[in-house]
Amino acid sequence: MANSPQSKKRARQTERRTAVNKARRSRIRTFLRKVEEAISSGDSTAATTALRAAQPELMRGVTKGVFHKNTVARKMSRLSARVKAIG
Repeated sequence: MANSPQSKKRARQTERRTAVNKARRSRIRTFLRKVEEAISSGDSTAATTALRAAQPELMRGVTKGVFHKNTVARKMSRLSARVKAIG
């Protein structure tokens, strides 16, 4: 348990950041799920649109420190390859 005032404050800040990051991660996963659903349905235009909508969200996750940039680069590369294979 936090004892000093500084450690108590850090615990509060960590709690807030965790909630924000959790919401952000959930939002990004929703965008990724939409891309996956469009790919599985075989709709090329829907998949392309969903991928274009997901890309800035993923990059925002990198700048906010939720995901590592190489992880997002790998996900984008694999998703775009799968979308390209549909059309």
